[in-house]
Amino acid sequence: MSKRIGLEGSFAVSEAVRMAGVDVVSAYPITPQTHIVERLSEMVADAEMDAEFICVESEHSAMSACVGASAVGARVFTCTAGQGLELMHEVMYIPSSMRLPVVAVIANRALSSPLSVWGDHSDAMAIRDIGWIQIFAENVQQAYDLTLCAFRIAEDKDSLFPTMVHIDGFHLSHVIEPIVLPDQEQVDKFIPELNHPYALNPEKPVSMGCYGPPYIYTEAKKAQIVDFEASRKIITQAFKEFEEIFGRSYAPVETYKTEDAEVLFLTMGSFAETAMLAIDKMRGEGKKVGLVRLRLWRPFPFEEIRDAIKGSKLLVVLDRCVSFGSGGPVVAEMRSAFYRETEKPDIVSFVGGLGGRDITIEQYEYMISRGQEISEKGSDEEFEMIGVRE
Repeated sequence: MSKRIGLEGSFAVSEAVRMAGVDVVSAYPITPQTHIVERLSEMVADAEMDAEFICVESEHSAMSACVGASAVGARVFTCTAGQGLELMHEVMYIPSSMRLPVVAVIANRALSSPLSVWGDHSDAMAIRDIGWIQIFAENVQQAYDLTLCAFRIAEDKDSLFPTMVHIDGFHLSHVIEPIVLPDQEQVDKFIPELNHPYALNPEKPVSMGCYGPPYIYTEAKKAQIVDFEASRKIITQAFKEFEEIFGRSYAPVETYKTEDAEVLFLTMGSFAETAMLAIDKMRGEGKKVGLVRLRLWRPFPFEEIRDAIKGSKLLVVLDRCVSFGSGGPVVAEMRSAFYRETEKPDIVSFVGGLGGRDITIEQYEYMISRGQEISEKGSDEEFEMIGVRE
């Protein structure tokens, strides 16, 4: 029977991993992810879960161990953050191209330099083109729920793409919130037993990670692209099944008070909840504003984005990292999504919340009003930074 308890975000993820019946956890501790693997190591040591915990010497080795374990058909989990994700980066291309359904939770953290352990989305954006499905959570309940969804999505026989869930470092990883934990029977119904059709088996030999000369490499990438695009349907179906079993709904793009909105604000991650308060306040003042929350980052939900923003006059986009020399990765995708559309909103770009800096309700209001001003009068800058001292 489900129960409502207070739980830290990191421990909520650990509970999801335990209830998913993971066979192998391979990880290396790094702030602000450490509580997740500490709790999992305790669960394994105390026989709360029947799994192997591989304590490796680095994040590079952690992903390498995940690749090996997943290749023989094990249900595999890892997690990391910031610089650890960058050290893991080299190996992360392998499970996505070899179709190994590894699941990872990333406690998002700013990248050096200067050294920071606090959260933004620079690490998430640094790995956006490696072929992993990427999903963002806004609160602790979602961190738990979406971790379960990640296993269901990754291990679907028509997907087999590694999947990661992003939780904002400290803003979610270290915050205690009330959440609903389902019973084990519900989880077992949602996540079937893993049966990887291409797992290494001496009785049915297959080869993995073979040398790919120029005459075959392009075709291999083409096949990967086609199947990765097809995973959109699997993701949507998994969200639908989750709602049927657990009663909580998710979608690649979610909206808040957008029905008659002329101005929309777009963000993703935990800062969306503060943005909702700003939208409530501005709605109370009679302003036609709404919020678009990007849940699925890769594969990018172009169709859902166009539907969510259709009819609006202005879209204000917040990026929580910098693409140096360009602006922000999220706004670039938004402009790409509407490039060929005959009817499209003005799109205004802001960058903020870097290195864990908070964004206040008043600053959200400012970005919307400033976005309207830029839309009407123009600006010499491609983007503006919010909350920066100059």
